[in-house]
Amino acid sequence: MIRGALVAVTAYAVVFAGHAAPARLGVEASEYHLALSRGSVKAGPALIQLQNLGQDPHDLRLQRIGGKHTYAIALTDPGKRRTLSLKLLPGRYRLWCSVLDHAQLGMQAVLRVRR
Repeated sequence: MIRGALVAVTAYAVVFAGHAAPARLGVEASEYHLALSRGSVKAGPALIQLQNLGQDPHDLRLQRIGGKHTYAIALTDPGKRRTLSLKLLPGRYRLWCSVLDHAQLGMQAVLRVRR
């Protein structure tokens, strides 16, 4: 069993050799709150995972402040999760749930992406 685990770790290291491992951000959604697993991540490849801990469906939108492109994680049912893979540029990003008036009720946050 240990030999299999070493092969898996070695394969993982080879995949990311010469490339930075993606930054990871967890976002927990509940009525009416977004909680980020960390306040900042490093620029570059990123995996953002939305976990819906609420009773209503929620989605997630991300937009770099001053930017034009909006990234989206689709509507996620209660108890489910979805992951978005993207490349983040340095700056500040606004995150929000776009369902009805959820953002106005508090489902928003700011993420800092550092160099």
